[in-house]
Amino acid sequence: MEATPQPLSVLTEEGVATFSPEELRAMRDEFQRFLLGYQFGLREVETKIGILRDEFHLTHDYNPIEHVSSRVKSPDSLVEKVQRKGIDGDFDSIRRHITDIAGIRVTCSFTADVYRLFDLLTAQDDVRVLQVKDYIAEPKANGYKSLHAILEVPVFLSTGRIEVPVEVQFRTIAMDFWASLEHKIYYKYATRVPDELLESLKDAAVTAAELDARMERLHRQIRGASAAAPSAMTVREITAVAEADAAAPGSGDPGVRAV
Repeated sequence: MEATPQPLSVLTEEGVATFSPEELRAMRDEFQRFLLGYQFGLREVETKIGILRDEFHLTHDYNPIEHVSSRVKSPDSLVEKVQRKGIDGDFDSIRRHITDIAGIRVTCSFTADVYRLFDLLTAQDDVRVLQVKDYIAEPKANGYKSLHAILEVPVFLSTGRIEVPVEVQFRTIAMDFWASLEHKIYYKYATRVPDELLESLKDAAVTAAELDARMERLHRQIRGASAAAPSAMTVREITAVAEADAAAPGSGDPGVRAV
């Protein structure tokens, strides 16, 4: 004889809340539906990047993309960020204030490729730029370099069209290697990294940037033609448009522009 499922009691800020098994299943299903939109948005951007990669390989006999990785935040990671940022736990608030639930990292061969791919991706008429942070032109104080963009793409469901934000990070192999090492060091020291290690990390970032520049010069010489120069001005122009869009009356809650 099967045991009857018992209600579950959970300690909350308001006291003890009790949920039946049916209520718990309904909450689980609602959370899965919420994340599903981000999974589909991720696929849309992955497809666009894959098409650009294949077209470059076939048409230009050159592949500017070394590696692509993607993820949708796990429920635990999402809950932790909601609590850390002090965001209300309802789905509308999460949707407005957390724009990196879906994320893609594109690792390129050279800095020029980073800007070229950014330009090609954001030029597509169904891609809306919400925010750009160019940490290549202006690195973080610790030496971190990468081009971050929050892009909004349409996803068509049986219930209709939804707009999904996806964070895309573009970086070179050297930038990615440095960022990976920095992340491991911060994890090992629980963010309390000794000053001498921080200085060494910053020096390593300078060395990585020098290596990027040297390898790009070699690449241009080997191919016998100048590669396209990084279009930092284009990035600034796109950033200005995104900021003006966010500030315009009726443009929606500006919180969706925040990373």
